[in-house]
Amino acid sequence: MLLQLKIIFNSFLLVAFTEMGDKTQLLAFILASKFKKPWHILAGIFVATILNHLLAASFGVWVSNAVSPQTLKWILASIFVVFAVWILIPDKEEDIDKAPRWGAFMTSAVTFFLAEMGDKTQLATVTLAAKYHDLILVTVGTTIAMMVTDGPAVFFGDKMTKKIPMKWIHIAAALLYIAFAIGILIH
Repeated sequence: MLLQLKIIFNSFLLVAFTEMGDKTQLLAFILASKFKKPWHILAGIFVATILNHLLAASFGVWVSNAVSPQTLKWILASIFVVFAVWILIPDKEEDIDKAPRWGAFMTSAVTFFLAEMGDKTQLATVTLAAKYHDLILVTVGTTIAMMVTDGPAVFFGDKMTKKIPMKWIHIAAALLYIAFAIGILIH
């Protein structure tokens, strides 16, 4: 039970920090200002995240079974170091006006699913699943993280970013990635 909680917590923590200031969080701000239907948007984000992160975690578990533990250890540590650098490069808002007009739920689900493809949080989910060899627990932790970080973005928008500078959140996330890389190499 303690191991399961650790996997969920670590997955939550890493993706929560990664999502702060990420393009999908910016997308949540945009969707909220465009549709003014926070519950529909949040439901779309939830569905998109579960589907996307299940796909990512499945790939991570597959990789962990296909690669030797020693090689996987170095690959994962290297990826976490790359993420530490990548997180320090802030994402920019993407124009959502070109998105289909399917309503708040469908637009949120489709745009979030597509925006997550190749995104830092999706790649972090792949890496976490490869590290922990657990599709479900990693997906639970990363999905909770996305809801906890994107939910307030949907409901409170710009008010949040005025309180905590994104620069400091990105630095904290980078340090967290470095800690994960060191942790992998030590074990």
